[in-house]
Amino acid sequence: MAKRIVIFNHKGGVSKTTSIYNIGWMLSKKCNILLVDGDPQCNLSSLILGDDFEKYYLENATKQQNIKDGVEVAFDGKPYPIKAVDCFSPARAPSLYLLAGHANLSEYDGALTFAQISNNAIPTLQNLPGAFSELIKLTEEKYSIEYTLIDLNPGLSAINQNLFLTSHAFVVPTNPDPFSVMAINTLTNILPKWVLWKKNSIQLFAGSAYQMLEGEPKFIGSLIQRFNVRNGRAAKPYRDNIEEIKTKIKGEFFNSISKAGMTLDSKEYKQDFIDNGYCLEEIPDFQGLLPKSHQVGVPVFELLDAEIGETGPVLEQMKKNRNKFQGKFELLNNKLIELLRYV
Repeated sequence: MAKRIVIFNHKGGVSKTTSIYNIGWMLSKKCNILLVDGDPQCNLSSLILGDDFEKYYLENATKQQNIKDGVEVAFDGKPYPIKAVDCFSPARAPSLYLLAGHANLSEYDGALTFAQISNNAIPTLQNLPGAFSELIKLTEEKYSIEYTLIDLNPGLSAINQNLFLTSHAFVVPTNPDPFSVMAINTLTNILPKWVLWKKNSIQLFAGSAYQMLEGEPKFIGSLIQRFNVRNGRAAKPYRDNIEEIKTKIKGEFFNSISKAGMTLDSKEYKQDFIDNGYCLEEIPDFQGLLPKSHQVGVPVFELLDAEIGETGPVLEQMKKNRNKFQGKFELLNNKLIELLRYV
């Protein structure tokens, strides 16, 4: 069975989508990877589909190959089962598969909310809590997926809760500002409540056509992103916030989710990882490389020298930065794979 990782923070602007895009692309060099776009803004789908984004949702061959239409039979009560969707793969990452998002996905949030609080008292709703998990499972099987990465919108909706609980592991992305610290405080309270709901409810839906994933998502680290660098380290305005985030994560946050069964055994986290606030990696701003990567349709670390489109010292500096990001994401993915062994 594929391992599912959700990268989630209800705060916007913390590079959730960019992280999934970069991590997934790098992992696809080793195995088949599924990216699930659970955000109605469809930013992940846009990154993967590029110039074909609008066409994908207009052409008959592809317009129903997305997460919303994939679970439609469950939410509309149609008398046939959920099926795997056909996924798009970028030409330069053929082992990377996209389960595309849909702008109207949030239409299902009300029905899912009702299903999750009704405690199976309404039989017509009993298949909804397991519908997204079933779609993902069938799509994973279709493409022999090893790891699935799930992108969510910045919010605390029923769909976000459901997709979070449909995962085996989770990563908390942050950026070094006071609002990220506030967001961690909220997650400290909310995530254990989500897991408690699942523990209390999973048996109520045991007879459903689509089963919920058993177990609790396990915390496998945080990311700190989108900051400027001076003299090889985070610029001074960001450093205090970085340390505060790490302190908050390894203190109140970790203690809270640990009580809810959302952490690995203590021996499965390395001591230097713990000491560093469970931070998988610090990833600074991509700066001038980012628009070039968007233009070509690849992550910054995949840019060829010719695609950077510069000469002389500017080219050399951008090549140096590109290689640094490549190294960072290689190290990050190695850490993820190591931790996922225990999930």
